[in-house]
Amino acid sequence: MTLYFLAAIGAVTLLVLLWKGFGPDTLGGSSERPERPAPDDDPEFLRRISEQQRKPGEDNR
Repeated sequence: MTLYFLAAIGAVTLLVLLWKGFGPDTLGGSSERPERPAPDDDPEFLRRISEQQRKPGEDNR
């Protein structure tokens, strides 16, 4: 009985190590989207905000 338990633990450990070594994250390419800059780091966003603040007489709320 103990031998089966140790074999099961060993098999699970081996599967985890194989998954970490050869899992989907290590395959070529990335499925993630390119990271967008935060709004305060995005020049286009800052330009639009600046233009909105300069327009007199408009309520942009």
